Amino acid sequence: MNHVSEKVMAILTIDEIIKATGGRVIYINGNSHAFTGVSIDSRTIKSGEIFIALKGARFDGHDFLYKALETGSGALVNFPPAEPVRGKAIVYAKNTLNALQDIAHYVRMKNSIPVVGITGTNGKTTTKELIAIILGTKYRVLKNTGNLNNQIGLPLSLLNLGNEDEIAVLELGASMPGDIKELCRIAVPDYGVVTNIGPGHLEGFGSIETVRNTKLELLDTVKGVVVNADDTFLMQGLSAYKGKVITFGINNEADVFARDINVNERGSTFLLCIGEDHTIEINLGVSGNFNIYNALAAACSGNIFGIGLKDIKAGIESFRGVPMRLEIKEFMGATVISDVYNANPASMEAAIKELVRLRKNRAIAVLGDMLELGTYAEEAHMKLGKRMSELPIDIFIAVGPLMAIAQSAFAETGRRSIIAASASEAGEILSGLCKTDDTILVKGSRGMGMEKILEIHPDRDISLNGANKGVENAV
Repeated sequence: MNHVSEKVMAILTIDEIIKATGGRVIYINGNSHAFTGVSIDSRTIKSGEIFIALKGARFDGHDFLYKALETGSGALVNFPPAEPVRGKAIVYAKNTLNALQDIAHYVRMKNSIPVVGITGTNGKTTTKELIAIILGTKYRVLKNTGNLNNQIGLPLSLLNLGNEDEIAVLELGASMPGDIKELCRIAVPDYGVVTNIGPGHLEGFGSIETVRNTKLELLDTVKGVVVNADDTFLMQGLSAYKGKVITFGINNEADVFARDINVNERGSTFLLCIGEDHTIEINLGVSGNFNIYNALAAACSGNIFGIGLKDIKAGIESFRGVPMRLEIKEFMGATVISDVYNANPASMEAAIKELVRLRKNRAIAVLGDMLELGTYAEEAHMKLGKRMSELPIDIFIAVGPLMAIAQSAFAETGRRSIIAASASEAGEILSGLCKTDDTILVKGSRGMGMEKILEIHPDRDISLNGANKGVENAV
């Protein structure tokens, strides 16, 4: 039975909101002393919920206050409405984002259950889903909805915590130093999982050392951490940690490891080993060697909470992947590896290796810019192009100005390469050259909208001889 929970939070009273935030009541209605939920969106707020008016660089929730109060039962603001709204409760707090986080922290501490925090450069969401499924074979589990893993998303996820929940499994994202520390203050995880360390979001971090230091801010809170033994750079950062370290891996010695690995187009089989004496065969239904690592990290977490091997196996084997992450699809008779949620150098290299491994006839890479790499962006794309030139990739469609740098390095091989200005244009180009039995990788940062490539109608008659705006380098 799966006990993963995504539901309405427990009731919060105004007294609890005041206690959590240090705010004060401006207006109150005799029937509005408790709320059935929290909302930050006036379009989706439900009756009984309190609206928190967040302010951002491009929006101000206070502009939608009266709209929210048409349905909601109250609001938390940092300046009062011009006119009181009859029958609604209004609470003042100096900073509404801090108030949201403080309410989430209050709810977490009110429910004294174990919390698992998952971070790392790649694989966080998949690992979170796998852990939740495995723990859900025995416990009632709360998890982040989707990838709500930042300073707003994490509190919203925690606010779904109810009295029946027994474990929370939370993904922790970071884009700059201090982010993980802040999220840990809110969620107070007991155990941590660090999937790996790589160059992601370097625009906010500056260096991979800062990436590691930020992810390992988790160590200041947790009493035990699950880490990738094959990530030497990550392991070096644990030297001063005094808590329990549980390792997973494939190549290096680890507490939980895989052997007898057989990777196929749709997944893999391997022997899951918890120590030398406890083993079981796993049929993993998602492709990619890196997903074996994610499964191993999840198995470690299951073992911590007393989940037996058979239930760990059942949980892993029931997992069918996360949308937009390494999905195997079909496009005009070709096999497509669609990994369009996000991209950084480490995840890009892993996906390209998967393309090469799965290729049947021609291998076609359709790649969009890797964003948020700061001053490392040009170098990272040049390295990618050179790396691709060493691999059996037949055609490279580069989407965006940064990926054009990779194309310039790849073009030196004399193999076919094309520059597209947008994902839609790349889709037209692909539909014009795609053949049955091709293997295609589609990947790029979220901002590139690479999913649009596969939305091009396959029956369109697209010619590469001037019918599109792509710039081609071909022999």
